[in-house]
Amino acid sequence: MEETGDEGVQATFERLARRVRDELAAAGLPVVANDLAPELAVGAEVQIDWLNRVFPDAEPEVVVTWRVGPQLRRNVMEDARQRRGVTAAIRQSGEVQAAMAGAVIAILSAAGFTARDHENDMSQFDVQVLAGPEPGRRPAWAFPDENLTPPAGPRPADEQA
Repeated sequence: MEETGDEGVQATFERLARRVRDELAAAGLPVVANDLAPELAVGAEVQIDWLNRVFPDAEPEVVVTWRVGPQLRRNVMEDARQRRGVTAAIRQSGEVQAAMAGAVIAILSAAGFTARDHENDMSQFDVQVLAGPEPGRRPAWAFPDENLTPPAGPRPADEQA
């Protein structure tokens, strides 16, 4: 069966999101499983934001959000609901999310991805992943006998075989 344009775009972004999850897990970060109940989500949540379903000219994007622990998250929500200002929970949650966004960008950049702080004011601690490594590049964590190009480029002829 042949992919339509929309299916091809969807498959491309799903593949990129999967590769992002793999790299973050390989680095030792907890990665939120797809379709996990939001109350249980802790760690790096990798999603595809399908903005083009609302805004026809918008491109989908892969976004990484750091999910702090559920109790800290509950305290932040309660402090915000009660309009308590900047509390210890709100400050700590923000600082953790900012630090983890920086770590996610560094991890993905080291693996050949193009990632940056998200430019959305409503998601100020999210990371936007613009692109993955060049096609065929073997992840550093992959088994060396896979038939892909290693991270440093092609292997010398005497190492092949």
